[in-house]
Amino acid sequence: MTAPAPESIPAVVHWAAREFDDIEALVDEKDRYTYASLETAVEKVARALIASGVEPGDRISIWAPNSAIWLLTSLGIYAAGAVLVPVNTRFRGSEAGHVLRTSGARMLFTVTNFLGVDYVTMLDGVEGLESIGEIVILDGPLRDGLTSWDEFMSRAGKAPASAVTERETRIAPDSTCDIIFTSGTTGSPKGAMLTHGASVRTYIGWRDRVGLQRGDRYLVVYPFFHTGGLKSGALACLLTGATVVPHAVFDVPSVMRRVVEEHITVLPGPPTVFLSIMNDPELPNFDLSSLRLSVTGAATTPVEVVRRMRDDLHIEGIVTGYGLTETHGTVSMCHHTDPLDTVAATVGPPLDGIEVRVLDGEDRDLPPGEPGEIVVRGFNVMRGYFNDPDATAAAFFDEGWLRTGDIGIVDDGGYIHITDRKKDMFIAGGFNAYPAEIEGILLRHPAIAQVAVIGIPDDRLGEVGMAFVIPRPDHVVDEAEVMTWCRDKMANYKVPRRVKAVDELPLNPSGKVMKFRLREQVDGV
Repeated sequence: MTAPAPESIPAVVHWAAREFDDIEALVDEKDRYTYASLETAVEKVARALIASGVEPGDRISIWAPNSAIWLLTSLGIYAAGAVLVPVNTRFRGSEAGHVLRTSGARMLFTVTNFLGVDYVTMLDGVEGLESIGEIVILDGPLRDGLTSWDEFMSRAGKAPASAVTERETRIAPDSTCDIIFTSGTTGSPKGAMLTHGASVRTYIGWRDRVGLQRGDRYLVVYPFFHTGGLKSGALACLLTGATVVPHAVFDVPSVMRRVVEEHITVLPGPPTVFLSIMNDPELPNFDLSSLRLSVTGAATTPVEVVRRMRDDLHIEGIVTGYGLTETHGTVSMCHHTDPLDTVAATVGPPLDGIEVRVLDGEDRDLPPGEPGEIVVRGFNVMRGYFNDPDATAAAFFDEGWLRTGDIGIVDDGGYIHITDRKKDMFIAGGFNAYPAEIEGILLRHPAIAQVAVIGIPDDRLGEVGMAFVIPRPDHVVDEAEVMTWCRDKMANYKVPRRVKAVDELPLNPSGKVMKFRLREQVDGV
């Protein structure tokens, strides 16, 4: 397929409406849109935003599970010239408040009924949210002071289509489209500023590497609040003429049912997703033969998992890749024609236009095959962290090279092998969890004086947190009580599954906790 000319996400929507016209673009349990009707719906959302007083560059936030209305809203935000700020659906009120406060979000689109949780109520008592002038409810019960989706959309008639066109013409390739918050190892969530042109160019390259095709039906299990769902899911489909099928909550029966009902051809996810499906006793009762392509990956993907995906699920195309939010979600991808051993052992070569180096501890280049820190430079590296010049300066060095904090090698063929994760980070159920952030929250507990968190293996989630805590004088730390306390303070994937009270933590001469010593203790705990 010839790469399209558009250099902004709204331009992609218009291009796709011309190219793919009557192909289904977006499907969920409530609504179905062709590419032509998607264009019309997005314009209406943009007109409603403009009529609501949204100006170019305003930050507009969405805090809701995957759905068709989520994607329509995000595309409307782009078309209005505003900046999307998605919020993690696992966040608690204080965590979401940090994102909304730091970004200065002007409007919030959210729900009041997701898995029994009212997100608006969770924000009660959170300070510093004065910038939010209006909260629009996408789904769920309404109460005084909130705006319904229908009321919001009724404003579209007050803004002409020409107003949207005028906004779109002012969007340049380097205009910010998203601020996506990602926690660094300092524990302070930072908003990576991503751009229109880099988003489009990255996912043209991604599309071609993985072999996404016109007419594919893509079950988006990765959340829209992250690049996995928003970019490699939704945007890649728009650039291909594939159908976006949003999935709100992952559980094996519902995923298998959607694959059958919607004739899904593309199913992404970490290896744990496919292990869960392959080990489910109900698997023989579902015809998953429509599946042809999967994009998976972790620090390492066991070759046996890849083989089972091919042999048990009969997925012919399996691809792995590597990226981080600061690179619009992608640095490298395998080719869909690569052999299984390559897919399992590597995360592919960098996309065209992206440079990768491997450095030692003194920022000297290492030869192929030698492990060191991976650094990246190229068109898709973020503009920086929003309103955080110190963090931005710390992330870059030497003429635009981005420090990833990941350890790996580049082989003679240019393929990247990730050998270790970012320092201390662990991945729980597909979500990046940063110990420093969790430790900062745990230190608010009245019985905890000091704490160190590490990731430990878990059969179901891959890894979970374990907290080693030093109690405050005259206090006793109760494991069950601490975990219950944590569930009210942080997203569930961050909650430590084990808590151990200790008299002291192992420190190096400079006073830093030696976490490798804690990992050595785990088997004996």
